[in-house]
Amino acid sequence: MEDIVLKFKERPKLENTVLIEGLPGVGNVGKLAAEHLIDEIDAELFCEIYSIYLPPQVLVSEEGLAELVNNELYYKKDVGKDNIDLLILTGDYQGMTPQGQYQLTDKILSMSEDHDVKKIFSLGGYGQGEMVEKPDVLGAVTDEELIDEMEELGVVFSEEHPSSGIVGASGLLLGMGKRLYNINGICLMGETSGYFVDPGAARAVLKILVKSLGFEVEYDKLDDKAKEVESLTTKLKEMDPSTGMQQDTGKEDLSYIG
Repeated sequence: MEDIVLKFKERPKLENTVLIEGLPGVGNVGKLAAEHLIDEIDAELFCEIYSIYLPPQVLVSEEGLAELVNNELYYKKDVGKDNIDLLILTGDYQGMTPQGQYQLTDKILSMSEDHDVKKIFSLGGYGQGEMVEKPDVLGAVTDEELIDEMEELGVVFSEEHPSSGIVGASGLLLGMGKRLYNINGICLMGETSGYFVDPGAARAVLKILVKSLGFEVEYDKLDDKAKEVESLTTKLKEMDPSTGMQQDTGKEDLSYIG
């Protein structure tokens, strides 16, 4: 087996393309946002990526079907105010090692050249270590001229955050994209506790993204997921830390989870 194997379902001709990355990470913010976008715009799967740099395992469905872990590329043509084409990267895992992260990112960027990618958006979460009710979207860009554009959309640029840099695919796509492939990039990071999968932060990130690209999507499914997470966190807050049992708050008993 080669280090990275590309399994094409079709080979679309894309022009004036924007690459959007949403792989698993803090709060699974980027992955949730990318998958919701794929569903909302009916993007089509055209390439599966298998690699020795991904975990050596299969995922098993509720029906018992085993599938080798992978990354996937989807596309959608003629989107938004400028009729751009979209190339969307998501998947089960990121690379397990620094070498794997670099190799997988380089493969994606090499494919981006073939599909006329003009700009990259990487999506992720910024862990705050505490519950976040109304998440801001923090930003990082590869060109100073992009800052004003993103600030007008509500993106926050701060000297303090992200103080430790951006690790993984979200960071490498920006750094390698700019320095090695001359493609500018923007990273959108939704504030999240980091404790749970966070649909609320994914919604905040996706709202900025689609506004930047000039189209709209519905958020009902993300909102429903956010309500489920909110319900779970409410139950956890009501737990007595000394016993692990739900405290008597005078409210309806919510200890049963159906």
